[in-house]
Amino acid sequence: MGKFYKRLAVLILFTGGISGAVIYLTLDINTLHYLTAFQPWSLFAVAVLLALGMYFDGTRLLHLVRIAGQRITLLQAVQVIFSNYFLALLTPGATGGAVAQVMFLRRAGVPIGIAGVVVFIRTIMSILFLLLCLPLIFYYDPGLLPWIPAEVLVTVSLLMLGSCIFVVWFLRSGMSTLFVIRWTKRIKPVRRRKIFALYRDIRDAVFMMLAAPLSMFRVFAESAASLLSLYSMVPILFMGLGIHFDWNIVVGRMIFINILLYFAPTPGGSGIAEGGFVLLFGSILPPGTVGILAVAWRIAQEYVPFLIGFYFAVKVFGRDFLMNEVK
Repeated sequence: MGKFYKRLAVLILFTGGISGAVIYLTLDINTLHYLTAFQPWSLFAVAVLLALGMYFDGTRLLHLVRIAGQRITLLQAVQVIFSNYFLALLTPGATGGAVAQVMFLRRAGVPIGIAGVVVFIRTIMSILFLLLCLPLIFYYDPGLLPWIPAEVLVTVSLLMLGSCIFVVWFLRSGMSTLFVIRWTKRIKPVRRRKIFALYRDIRDAVFMMLAAPLSMFRVFAESAASLLSLYSMVPILFMGLGIHFDWNIVVGRMIFINILLYFAPTPGGSGIAEGGFVLLFGSILPPGTVGILAVAWRIAQEYVPFLIGFYFAVKVFGRDFLMNEVK
């Protein structure tokens, strides 16, 4: 257990240091005024949005498991969701999140192979929704990346979506297997087996999605509802300070930040998330507010679910789970 507590202490110091630095560097004479003007109702609204985000995330996982021919309860699905936040924040690049989800699904009676495919599809559904939003975000928010023309950004976004469609078509064809065999011909056997295992998971995920299009559309809609609920917490926090803003631009920039966080190398995107928030919202928020709002957002969207996930991990697996999985 010593290793776990050491990592937890490092996490607390790391995230606490980042939060303190963000607030300190953005501190202003107006900060105290805005803190005293903060409306308590907005915190309640944020809690409701967090609950909605977790609920829709849980129902989409529930339906994905059913598409795969398995059964879990909504409570078990929610435990899987919170476990993702727990280990994602403790591991570099959030790699532990996927491991935790598979572990909880296996505990709920889902075979490990199916659990891996379900977790992969859950991630793909989120990324797909975010990518579909990108063309609209770049078109209506030219100030997001002002040094790149909006037309170029929209074109690149559409090409990314087109690439996703091509990959699905390619995986359905027999050419994909032949390509992987030829590509891995001269690779060491151990690495080759890993590549084939990843290829099979991706191919199985694509086949599973295409086998039940209506059910997958429902899962996609639940993904959108979950993500939009979570991202709407930020404009609600803005409203709690009486700040005037464009709701669509704020949610659009939150989508953009969260796309970047999928590729962040730090645990849970710590540091990159706060820095991106300050960079994207510093110009549209009153002086002295961006640091506090960045920290409030991270607490609501990451640290509260982390604590709930910690509770479920100990309750379901006991302390041995922490010692064995957090390495």
